[in-house]
Amino acid sequence: MTNNETPAAAPAEQPAAVPAPNATSPASDATPPPAQPDLATRLAELEAKHAEMADAFLRAKAEAENVRRRADEEISKARKYAVESFAESMVPVKDSLEAAIAIQAATNEQLLEGVHATLRQLSAALERNKVLELNPAPGAKFDPHQHQAISMVPAEQEANTVVAVLQKGYLIAERVLRPALVTVAAPK
Repeated sequence: MTNNETPAAAPAEQPAAVPAPNATSPASDATPPPAQPDLATRLAELEAKHAEMADAFLRAKAEAENVRRRADEEISKARKYAVESFAESMVPVKDSLEAAIAIQAATNEQLLEGVHATLRQLSAALERNKVLELNPAPGAKFDPHQHQAISMVPAEQEANTVVAVLQKGYLIAERVLRPALVTVAAPK
């Protein structure tokens, strides 16, 4: 070797390339991936499931609409025929009044008897339809929810109690239809 020539460098040993943890080696590319379902089969299964769910949704939606429509019809019928029972109870009362008018030569006793019978019919019809009298006894505590005080009068009883009933009141299913008109004892 001459001085100008440099000795040939020995090939430097390079470290072996270490594959990255997620990298595949060329040998693994040759084998197929682990068994995966065929994508076309999976797609067909999902489309079938989607079609089934869409059908179930449409059926449920139609059923809900039918239920709503039937409920609306029932409410409409209930409103339309709500007074049917009450009207059936009142027809015999009307018949009795018409029969009383039709008698030309009725005596006062007969008319009074007919009026009492008609009043009993009317009271029974009202009770059947849950229309109840509000007729507080004298001395009963004044209830502003059921009574209407017309005046306060001096009386020999406790203040704010009913002295007299001027007109009966009525309840319908525990709701005041008309309050009883009363006079109330004034404070002493």
